[in-house]
Amino acid sequence: MPRRRGTGRGRLPLRVRLVAGFAAAMLVVLTGAGAFVYLRVRYALDLRLDEDLAAQSAQLTAAARAGTPPAVAVRSGPGEYWQLLDATNRVLAASPGLPPGSLLAPDQLDRALRRPVRADRGTLLPISARPLRLYVVPLRPGARPAAGQPAVTVAAVRRDQRDEALRELIGQLTLANLAALAVASLVGYRLAGAALAPVERYRAEAARIAAGATGVRLAVPGTDDEVARLGRTLNDMLAAQEAVLARERQFISDASHELRTPLTLLSTELELALRRPRSTGELERTIRHAAADTADLIALAEALLAVGAPPVPTDTAPPVDLAALLTDLVERYRTSTGPDGLHCRAEPALTVPGEASGLGRAVTNLLDNAHRHGGPPVTVTASRVGGLARITVHDEGPGMPPSFVPHAAERFRRADTSRTSPGAGLGLSLVEATVRAHRGELRICSGGVHHRVDPRFDVPCDHPAQGTSITLLLPTAHP
Repeated sequence: MPRRRGTGRGRLPLRVRLVAGFAAAMLVVLTGAGAFVYLRVRYALDLRLDEDLAAQSAQLTAAARAGTPPAVAVRSGPGEYWQLLDATNRVLAASPGLPPGSLLAPDQLDRALRRPVRADRGTLLPISARPLRLYVVPLRPGARPAAGQPAVTVAAVRRDQRDEALRELIGQLTLANLAALAVASLVGYRLAGAALAPVERYRAEAARIAAGATGVRLAVPGTDDEVARLGRTLNDMLAAQEAVLARERQFISDASHELRTPLTLLSTELELALRRPRSTGELERTIRHAAADTADLIALAEALLAVGAPPVPTDTAPPVDLAALLTDLVERYRTSTGPDGLHCRAEPALTVPGEASGLGRAVTNLLDNAHRHGGPPVTVTASRVGGLARITVHDEGPGMPPSFVPHAAERFRRADTSRTSPGAGLGLSLVEATVRAHRGELRICSGGVHHRVDPRFDVPCDHPAQGTSITLLLPTAHP
């Protein structure tokens, strides 16, 4: 079965890939350094040969131009040779020890008739039987003498020692580079292992957490390198996840408790109604009580669904006219509930991106809280402060206990003075979820205590000192 691309299977371990990349870079560096050393040594050896060839060629050329036989004028040492060639590449004279025939190829002769030419005969690798270095000088540059007339002089010297030195240098450089590459790869492998050891420990701890372990934290070294910062970030993430998990477990426990009470009452009323025959009036009262309990269950279920619903994205949401929304909302609330002293003051042309229904439910929950637990007058205000819209619901009631204010937005949290009133303690939780979805900030101020839920904006509070004020700070819509 063919392996799918992009799955990551079959890839080498990270340590091996790091060492492979390091070794490849070292190989390039060592090869470049070896090539530089080789070229410098070869240049120095060739320069020495060229000096010897220049001295020998000067004697040979002077003798040829003077008409003196080269064998008389040129003093050749061991491994030094010469030839006198005409324009057809025929040998007119040569030093002893050379094989018959010209040392030059036809194209080399053509170039030598115009200017001096340096050339090599034989290869470094594989080893040649007679490696020579040549220096060819024209007797009359630019002219082409007739056949049988001296045209160029060829000075030659054997390269055996030079080639042997270069071959030995190549061998030593190869061995030295391979040894350096092996040592560097081994050191790189150990260093990569030491650098990745904390990551492997993190992986082992993560496996324990995935297997169900709780309260586990990564052992972070006291350094300030990348691995240590990664460990601290992962520990912060684990702490945040455990906090979220604890809140969700508490939410499930509280929801189960809140659902159990009306369900138990409903079941008890129905069982009592079925124990003996009942009159029409008694059955009607039982059905009314059951309907009331059912309505409480529906309201609680809707509140739970609203709390657990994912936040509505506001990036592409249309702008909401807060003045129109709040004015209409307060008028309908006043008509349906009829509270005394309900006022609304909203700045015109104030818009925020978001969901009108969600913002309406949030403000309605705040009005319900002010109506149930606060006292008149209740004032709803909306104004612009900087680049934010500030919505405040204020009542003149007795306020919340100071110790309860920091916990007021938690799910199912109710003050002791409010446990006899209707509700499940989810109102401010729904408001906080709505504000968070709109990238805003919720503030709860009561009895001189100011609590900021997930503070985001550096905006001072602006409300009366008495009573309770719930403030929503929301980013405004750009024109």
